[in-house]
Amino acid sequence: GPSIVLALQDLGFEIFLDLKFHDIPNTVGRAVAAAAELGVWMLNVHASGGSRMMSAARDALSGFTKRPYLIAVTVLTSMQRDDLAELGWDAEPIDRVRELAALAEKVGLDGVVCSAAEAALLSQHQRPGFLLVTPGIRQAGDDAGDQRRVFTPSGAMEAGATHLVVGRSITQAHNPATTATQIVESLSINASR
Repeated sequence: GPSIVLALQDLGFEIFLDLKFHDIPNTVGRAVAAAAELGVWMLNVHASGGSRMMSAARDALSGFTKRPYLIAVTVLTSMQRDDLAELGWDAEPIDRVRELAALAEKVGLDGVVCSAAEAALLSQHQRPGFLLVTPGIRQAGDDAGDQRRVFTPSGAMEAGATHLVVGRSITQAHNPATTATQIVESLSINASR
């Protein structure tokens, strides 16, 4: 809850509050404002909540001097075409991501959550500075688990990601600190090439 967010901030961490808000516009607006009051660095909503919901989230941040980045989840990296079909969307994930990213940009959000596969396309079509936050990041040889559209850290950055969300590759590692350091070092080496 809030106490862990504040404790991590006291240690110097910037917090991406990955709660994926998705509800009626008023409820999402209130939730986003409450998150911003904690001083988080970034938070997200589901783009499939529509433009009114995303606008309510954006508007809820208008009075904050230290405004967090507000991004929208497009299509979860665990989803494939058949998952979208179950929801009534007859589309490939990349097509749905493109539509939802365009909507998030039109509403004035700071960016989207998408897989690195979609980041390659979006980086060519979204406005400069539009954030492309990519989960489903795995080290080479790591188990993909329930993720379907996975990339390595360097592969995601090369594809156009602006930020990476690395979870299980670190949290389930034998030595999480060493693994995190290796990932950062691999990105530094690739950036200098």
